[in-house]
Amino acid sequence: MIDSSFSPVPALAGGVLIGVSSAIGFHLVGKVPGISGIVGRILKQHPGDTAWRVIFVLGLLAGGWITFTVAPDTRAFGDPPTLVMAGVAGVLVGVGTRVGGGCTSGHGVCGLSRGKARSLVATLAFMLAGIVTVTLMRHVFGGGAA
Repeated sequence: MIDSSFSPVPALAGGVLIGVSSAIGFHLVGKVPGISGIVGRILKQHPGDTAWRVIFVLGLLAGGWITFTVAPDTRAFGDPPTLVMAGVAGVLVGVGTRVGGGCTSGHGVCGLSRGKARSLVATLAFMLAGIVTVTLMRHVFGGGAA
Protein backbone atom coordinates (compact mmCIF):
# COMPACT_ATOMS: atom_id res chain seq x y z
CA MET A 1 0.00 0.00 0.00
CA ILE A 2 1.34 3.40 -0.95
CA ASP A 3 0.80 6.28 1.45
CA SER A 4 -1.01 9.04 -0.44
CA SER A 5 -0.06 11.77 2.04
CA PHE A 6 2.99 12.88 0.04
CA SER A 7 5.01 15.69 1.53
CA PRO A 8 7.61 17.42 -0.63
CA VAL A 9 9.87 18.31 2.31
CA PRO A 10 11.23 14.78 2.98
CA ALA A 11 11.53 14.18 -0.78
CA LEU A 12 13.47 17.41 -1.22
CA ALA A 13 15.68 16.63 1.79
CA GLY A 14 16.39 13.16 0.40
CA GLY A 15 17.25 14.59 -3.02
CA VAL A 16 19.58 17.16 -1.49
CA LEU A 17 21.30 14.46 0.58
CA ILE A 18 21.77 12.26 -2.49
CA GLY A 19 23.18 15.15 -4.52
CA VAL A 20 25.51 16.33 -1.77
CA SER A 21 26.66 12.77 -1.06
CA SER A 22 27.38 12.21 -4.76
CA ALA A 23 29.36 15.44 -4.99
CA ILE A 24 31.35 14.62 -1.86
CA GLY A 25 32.02 11.09 -3.11
CA PHE A 26 33.17 12.39 -6.49
CA HIS A 27 35.49 14.97 -4.96
CA LEU A 28 36.91 12.67 -2.25
CA VAL A 29 37.43 9.56 -4.37
CA GLY A 30 37.52 11.09 -7.84
CA LYS A 31 35.00 8.59 -9.17
CA VAL A 32 31.33 8.79 -10.07
CA PRO A 33 29.33 7.17 -7.26
CA GLY A 34 26.82 5.30 -9.44
CA ILE A 35 25.63 2.20 -7.60
CA SER A 36 25.96 -0.21 -10.53
CA GLY A 37 29.54 0.85 -11.17
CA ILE A 38 30.46 0.61 -7.51
CA VAL A 39 28.97 -2.86 -7.11
CA GLY A 40 30.17 -4.09 -10.50
CA ARG A 41 33.75 -3.16 -9.76
CA ILE A 42 33.72 -4.96 -6.41
CA LEU A 43 33.59 -8.18 -8.40
CA LYS A 44 36.52 -7.10 -10.60
CA GLN A 45 39.33 -6.91 -8.07
CA HIS A 46 41.43 -3.80 -8.56
CA PRO A 47 44.18 -3.39 -5.95
CA GLY A 48 43.47 -0.44 -3.66
CA ASP A 49 40.06 0.18 -5.22
CA THR A 50 37.83 -2.35 -3.50
CA ALA A 51 37.68 -1.32 0.17
CA TRP A 52 35.80 1.95 -0.29
CA ARG A 53 33.32 0.21 -2.61
CA VAL A 54 32.59 -2.51 -0.05
CA ILE A 55 32.20 0.13 2.69
CA PHE A 56 29.84 2.12 0.46
CA VAL A 57 27.61 -0.92 -0.21
CA LEU A 58 27.67 -1.94 3.46
CA GLY A 59 26.62 1.61 4.32
CA LEU A 60 23.68 1.40 1.92
CA LEU A 61 22.56 -1.91 3.40
CA ALA A 62 23.03 -0.68 6.96
CA GLY A 63 21.10 2.51 6.22
CA GLY A 64 18.14 0.54 4.87
CA TRP A 65 18.22 -1.90 7.78
CA ILE A 66 18.42 0.91 10.36
CA THR A 67 15.58 2.82 8.69
CA PHE A 68 13.23 -0.16 8.60
CA THR A 69 14.20 -1.19 12.14
CA VAL A 70 13.72 2.25 13.66
CA ALA A 71 10.71 3.25 11.54
CA PRO A 72 9.03 0.14 10.09
CA ASP A 73 6.10 2.24 8.84
CA THR A 74 8.36 3.69 6.13
CA ARG A 75 7.89 0.56 4.00
CA ALA A 76 6.02 1.92 1.01
CA PHE A 77 4.96 -1.39 -0.51
CA GLY A 78 4.04 -3.61 2.43
CA ASP A 79 5.94 -6.73 3.37
CA PRO A 80 9.41 -7.24 1.91
CA PRO A 81 9.80 -9.75 -0.93
CA THR A 82 11.07 -13.27 -0.42
CA LEU A 83 14.79 -13.84 -0.71
CA VAL A 84 14.29 -15.60 -4.07
CA MET A 85 12.20 -12.72 -5.45
CA ALA A 86 14.76 -10.17 -4.25
CA GLY A 87 17.53 -12.23 -5.85
CA VAL A 88 15.72 -12.45 -9.20
CA ALA A 89 14.96 -8.73 -9.10
CA GLY A 90 18.59 -7.98 -8.29
CA VAL A 91 19.84 -10.03 -11.25
CA LEU A 92 17.37 -8.32 -13.60
CA VAL A 93 18.41 -4.89 -12.35
CA GLY A 94 22.07 -5.84 -12.74
CA VAL A 95 21.55 -6.95 -16.35
CA GLY A 96 19.57 -3.80 -17.08
CA THR A 97 22.27 -1.53 -15.69
CA ARG A 98 24.90 -3.28 -17.80
CA VAL A 99 22.80 -2.93 -20.94
CA GLY A 100 22.01 0.73 -20.11
CA GLY A 101 25.60 1.60 -19.24
CA GLY A 102 24.65 2.56 -15.69
CA CYS A 103 21.76 2.80 -13.28
CA THR A 104 19.23 5.51 -12.58
CA SER A 105 21.36 7.04 -9.84
CA GLY A 106 24.48 7.02 -11.97
CA HIS A 107 22.80 8.62 -14.97
CA GLY A 108 20.17 10.77 -13.25
CA VAL A 109 22.26 12.21 -10.45
CA CYS A 110 25.87 11.93 -11.53
CA GLY A 111 25.68 11.92 -15.32
CA LEU A 112 23.22 14.80 -15.68
CA SER A 113 25.13 16.94 -13.22
CA ARG A 114 28.24 16.45 -15.37
CA GLY A 115 26.34 17.38 -18.55
CA LYS A 116 26.53 13.94 -20.17
CA ALA A 117 24.19 13.63 -23.20
CA ARG A 118 23.94 9.85 -22.86
CA SER A 119 22.77 10.31 -19.27
CA LEU A 120 20.04 12.66 -20.44
CA VAL A 121 18.86 10.06 -22.97
CA ALA A 122 19.05 7.28 -20.37
CA THR A 123 17.19 9.32 -17.73
CA LEU A 124 14.45 10.21 -20.21
CA ALA A 125 14.16 6.51 -21.12
CA PHE A 126 13.90 5.55 -17.42
CA MET A 127 11.20 8.14 -16.86
CA LEU A 128 9.26 7.13 -19.98
CA ALA A 129 9.41 3.45 -18.98
CA GLY A 130 8.10 4.34 -15.51
CA ILE A 131 5.28 6.46 -16.90
CA VAL A 132 4.24 3.74 -19.36
CA THR A 133 4.41 1.04 -16.66
CA VAL A 134 2.28 3.00 -14.18
CA THR A 135 -0.22 3.92 -16.88
CA LEU A 136 -0.57 0.30 -18.00
CA MET A 137 -0.78 -1.05 -14.45
CA ARG A 138 -3.34 1.49 -13.23
CA HIS A 139 -5.48 2.15 -16.28
CA VAL A 140 -5.14 -0.82 -18.64
CA PHE A 141 -4.72 -3.80 -16.32
CA GLY A 142 -6.59 -2.22 -13.40
CA GLY A 143 -4.01 -3.04 -10.75
CA GLY A 144 -1.88 -0.90 -8.49
CA ALA A 145 -2.80 1.99 -6.26
CA ALA A 146 -5.35 4.51 -7.44
